[in-house]
Amino acid sequence: MQNEYTIVTNDSDFNDLLLIYGFPPKIIWIKTGNKSTENIANLLILNKVQIVDFINDFENGILIIEK
Repeated sequence: MQNEYTIVTNDSDFNDLLLIYGFPPKIIWIKTGNKSTENIANLLILNKVQIVDFINDFENGILIIEK
């Protein structure tokens, strides 16, 4: 896979682009609303195993985190 980027966002526009063009890049969509940088960092740390599994998965282009 060329340019194995993963974008972390809270913006639905990236999901729309993924639906149109596919991946890469892969998208981690954080659907929690406005949170502090510290809260987002903690959320990513809590989901580390799921995120690593997602990045290594070549069949899925989006991971949604809503907690």
